Amino acid sequence: MSERSSADRRRGSVAVGVVAALAGVLFATSATLFEDDADRSPTNLVDLARVETARLEDNEAEVSALREQRDALVAAQQPLPEQDIRSSELTALAAGRTPVTGPGVVVELWDAPAPPDLTASGLHPDDLVVHQQDLEAVINALWTGGAEAMMIQDQRITSTSSVRCVGNVLLLHGRHYSPPYRISAIGDPEALREAVETSPDVAVYLQYVDALGLGWSFAEDEEIEMPAYTGSLRLDHARVG
Repeated sequence: MSERSSADRRRGSVAVGVVAALAGVLFATSATLFEDDADRSPTNLVDLARVETARLEDNEAEVSALREQRDALVAAQQPLPEQDIRSSELTALAAGRTPVTGPGVVVELWDAPAPPDLTASGLHPDDLVVHQQDLEAVINALWTGGAEAMMIQDQRITSTSSVRCVGNVLLLHGRHYSPPYRISAIGDPEALREAVETSPDVAVYLQYVDALGLGWSFAEDEEIEMPAYTGSLRLDHARVG
C-alpha cells in the first residue's frame, strides 16, 4: 500500500469527521429553537415575543451558515453520479431547501371591520376575524391544485409546517403575524384558481366574506420569488392517521 493512498484515506477520514461534527452542531443548534427556560415569568408578552423572534432569527442564521459549511465539505468528497445529484436536488426542492421562482397565485385574507355597535349587531368578535381553518382551507386547495411551492407571509411552507392562529394572530415557525395574511403558491395559475374556486371549505369562508365583510383577494402573478426554508425539518410529534 503506497504512502499516497494512506495519506488520501487520512484526509478523507478527517473530512468525514469534520462533516459529522458540523452536522452535530447543526442539529444541536436547531434543537435550541424549541427550548424553554423554566424560570421565565413574562410580564409583557409583546416584548417577550419580540425577544424570542430575534433569538429565532439569530439561530436560523447560524444554522444556515453551518449547513452551508457542511454541504461544501460533502461536495468536496467523492463526486456524486448524475442520477444521485438529480435525486438530491428533487429532495431539496420538496423539502423547501432551495429558493424557487415561477408563476402562480397570491391569496390574501384579512379581518372584517367591526360595526359601530357590536353588541347590537348580534355579532361576536370571533365572527370578524380570519381563523385557522380559513387559512387551512386555502392552503389545502392550493396543494390540491398542484402547487409546487408555497409561502405564507415571508415564510416558506414545508411538510412539517404548522399553521396556528390565536385570536387574530398567526403563529408560524416561531414567529407571529397579524392580518392581512398573504398566501403565495407557485404552479399553474389556472389550475390553482380552479382548485380554490371549487373548494367547499373556501366556499364557506367566501359566504362570510359576503355576509360580514371579511377580506378576500385572489390574483395571478407571472413571477413569484420564494426563499429557501432554513428552519428545522425535525418532526417532534406524529400519530397514525
